[in-house]
Amino acid sequence: MSLRQQKKLETRQNISHAATRLFIARGFDGVTIAEVAEAARVAKMTVTNHFGRKEDLVFDIRNDFVDWPAKLVQQAPSSTPFAAVRDGYFAALDGRSALLGFAGIEFVGMVRASVTLMAALTQMHLDREQQLAAALLTPGGDILARATAAHLTSILRLLFDEVWDLTYAGDEDLVTKVREAATKAFGQLEPALG
Repeated sequence: MSLRQQKKLETRQNISHAATRLFIARGFDGVTIAEVAEAARVAKMTVTNHFGRKEDLVFDIRNDFVDWPAKLVQQAPSSTPFAAVRDGYFAALDGRSALLGFAGIEFVGMVRASVTLMAALTQMHLDREQQLAAALLTPGGDILARATAAHLTSILRLLFDEVWDLTYAGDEDLVTKVREAATKAFGQLEPALG
């Protein structure tokens, strides 16, 4: 990574962190882009150059989130899509990845308190499904590929919700409980897709 790219990434992270702190303190709707820029010590235009929408300040991992299941499948061509996503999920679970929903209780509460952010999160899950379907589709389209993507991303969404529910409840045995839920959910799906 070049020095310029590194500087852009640092600026983007600084803006996102400043925005998240403000949103947690005052609520998503209670903070303007100008206030985010002031807190991050950058120009308002810098914020909008790095983040196309205000919601993107919260979901700064949006692209990685959406692309993740498709990348798992593409990086494991000798595995079934089911096995690639399942195995990738459990590997990410060990690392408490944000792609699975791991975040602080304040962040989860802030997102859940905002209709705008919950709508953006729902759209991210839908985009994730479309991205995976595109990776599985053969020329001319295939309902089975689209169904596979829908089933796999539904499991990922349900497990994401499980992570957030347990986080919000302050559960200290979070990873163990999510692992149990994931084992059951993927186990139920395996006869159809495995």
